[in-house]
Amino acid sequence: MRGFELGGSGTGPADAVPKRRIRGRDVGRAGGRDVGRDVGRAGGRDVGRDVGRAGGRWRGRVATALLGVTVLAAGSLAAIGPAEANAPGSPGTPSAPTTVFVEGFENGQGAAVTTLTDYTGAAPSAEKYTADPEWLTACNGLIVSTQAPAAPPAGVNCGSFWNANKQMAAALGSWAGDDASTNHSLTAYTSNNPGVGRTQLQSVQPIPLSAENRFLAFSVDAAAQNCFANHPLLAFYLLDGNAARPAFSSPIDPCDNPGQVIGGTSVGTYASNGSVLFTGDSAGIRLVNEQASGGGNDGAIDNIRLLDATPQLDQGFAPARLPVGAPSTLTLTVTNTAELAAKNGWSFTARLPAGLLLDGASAATGCGSGAATVDVAQGTITVHGDLAAGQQACTATVRLTSTAGGTYQVCGSAITAPVGVDLPGCAAVTFDAPVFDARSYGARLTAPLVGVGPLAASTHSCTSLQGEDGHAVVSAGLGAVGTLGVLTTDASGTVGADGSRTAAAHARTTGINLLGGLVTADLVGTSARARQPLTDSGPGVTDLTGATTLANLRVAGVAVSADTAPNTTIGLPLVGSLVVNQQTPLAGGRGITVTALSLSLLTGVHLTVAQSTAALLTTADTCPAS
Repeated sequence: MRGFELGGSGTGPADAVPKRRIRGRDVGRAGGRDVGRDVGRAGGRDVGRDVGRAGGRWRGRVATALLGVTVLAAGSLAAIGPAEANAPGSPGTPSAPTTVFVEGFENGQGAAVTTLTDYTGAAPSAEKYTADPEWLTACNGLIVSTQAPAAPPAGVNCGSFWNANKQMAAALGSWAGDDASTNHSLTAYTSNNPGVGRTQLQSVQPIPLSAENRFLAFSVDAAAQNCFANHPLLAFYLLDGNAARPAFSSPIDPCDNPGQVIGGTSVGTYASNGSVLFTGDSAGIRLVNEQASGGGNDGAIDNIRLLDATPQLDQGFAPARLPVGAPSTLTLTVTNTAELAAKNGWSFTARLPAGLLLDGASAATGCGSGAATVDVAQGTITVHGDLAAGQQACTATVRLTSTAGGTYQVCGSAITAPVGVDLPGCAAVTFDAPVFDARSYGARLTAPLVGVGPLAASTHSCTSLQGEDGHAVVSAGLGAVGTLGVLTTDASGTVGADGSRTAAAHARTTGINLLGGLVTADLVGTSARARQPLTDSGPGVTDLTGATTLANLRVAGVAVSADTAPNTTIGLPLVGSLVVNQQTPLAGGRGITVTALSLSLLTGVHLTVAQSTAALLTTADTCPAS
């Protein structure tokens, strides 16, 4: 029933021609026209003359947000339209949700009036709709445009209110940036009391989703007239099988929250500020009008959109390159979609590659109602939490390190049991291990025209991997310079259980007889070691040790002390010189070379006996020559 009639004057705001509004496109064309707008064109034409004026008292309302839905001004659908869905690589920057489904009530429509249950949506979904009987009679459940005949179809019981249905369709078209003269909307101009909680629209066929465990939201264009009387109260539900999941906190009231008033018709686009976490692979839509009265309760809807608003998960390491043992932080960012609806109950587990060591006590998250839990033995971090309405992103962090050098990459495939998040792209962290440089030999002779050796050379160098090398020679003749007995050497690189790294080398030479007995010894030997401990902040200071063993060393018949100081030089008149226990630092203090005997002759001949080198280099250092 009606408590008013449409007249020609109106006492509310003047029916001036509305300003042009900018609307954006939301999806492609369905049934021959653009049904949702999100990016672009100057919408509307002057529709004030088309939609007439609402008589009786008209009372405007301030456009404020409901608790459960958000009203969007014209042009603001860029926040919810079908731009690219969230993609990995922009943590903290929301992207638009993906449009899963849209209904603009345009498929196959023209001047004829279609009842809701006779309408079929555009391919590929070709959706059908139903409603409770109260919303399919008494001037309800009609798909109408201003092209419709001047008189209502027989039996729809619209009486003198028929033109108002067309006015609302035109106003919604103008609001959406469509052609107001051809736009179709689902109208309800209740001429009887429908009763509370009746279904005004429900999809018949399941709407397929891209995957399970997705967050869904919705938006709808809605209009209302006669806002001085009872208001339409539109409660949208998403259907998860037989379960109806509310996508709102409070019903949509177009009278209280208009984006614009066009010729006495309140219109707006309303997006849920909540979302529904769906476990299934399909969904449905149900609209329940919570207004029981037919006194007022006059409205229309258009451009229903089902949105996949699943947050994006990103991951990154900082720093992304560091020495072994130093701590890096893995940050896992959950970024909301641009409508910023609440997303409650998402979760995931990230499994890290073998070789990365998690600090379980460091796991933390700022996500609402969330927790971050580490299983050190399994190398996993499990995170769950919420995104509040209006929240752009939240993070979880955990510190980690590695005692083994290398690059460790984590990709989306490492995320197990994702619920309500899109998988991340790849992220990598590189731990640079010290490079072992361990070398030794028993003897080496260089001369202007010829060279010998190095003899019994052992090498473990230019690698971060553990290993060892060892060699022996039973005797060596050096021509006029002399003879040597047994030469034995070894070189190694080891990693301790505590993560410390040690490069070590040894050389021993027996039976030394040089220059016709001028220099003799039973045995000379050297050892060199470079050790770097691992601390909580990474590799510590390298500790260097070097030593020389001298057994019965004589020069010109004179005994040389077994504990001769490093770099002791003994002159050989008219022959050359001999350096005993020669110790030379290298690699900026990260290594040492120890030579038992270094003999230099005036003829240009040079002989080194029992030399050992140990160093821990960086990846930036040049690989040393043997």
